Amino acid sequence: MAEMTIRPAGPADIDLIHRELVDVIAVSVHYSDRFKAHETARLNRNFLHNLLAIDPWHIMILCADGVPGGAMISGPECGAVFRYWSWVFPSHRQTKLGMFGMRAFDAHWDNQRFHKAFTFVRPENEVARMLLKRYGYRETALLEQHIFGQDYLLIEKFYTRQEVEYDSGVNIGRLGRLRQRLKTLVGAAS
Repeated sequence: MAEMTIRPAGPADIDLIHRELVDVIAVSVHYSDRFKAHETARLNRNFLHNLLAIDPWHIMILCADGVPGGAMISGPECGAVFRYWSWVFPSHRQTKLGMFGMRAFDAHWDNQRFHKAFTFVRPENEVARMLLKRYGYRETALLEQHIFGQDYLLIEKFYTRQEVEYDSGVNIGRLGRLRQRLKTLVGAAS
């Protein structure tokens, strides 16, 4: 059985993650063509680099025997962590990497920083709904005609959060990414 691990993404991972993300969006049967075009344009390499600058763990890479086989992309949203996309790459679909990723995501983010994790799921996506329910998420509301006229379920899991400063999740831009890169370089030189 393969050893499953997680790690935060780094700049060298962006091309792989972006390529796999565009692919999973394109082949998903649950979303309209309009939504797919929007997601592909929105979740571009610049967006992914911004997530890295905020916290590299917002692009969580799921590995089997050290080989990337899936990813979970999230971002801070007003004190909660929003799960944008979670998927297993086609090369690893017959593994338990998806289940491992669900546990790893919550183990990492239920760290007293966020009050909950949440995501949107199309009501027809029974597999995602069952998987999320299995790991303690609950369907909170049906959002009718929420995104480009399609219905979505709001699904969330509450975390343990202390009274600490909220993560604002702002877009840091090129200057912020440059500062983050310099911190990384200075840290590596020490």
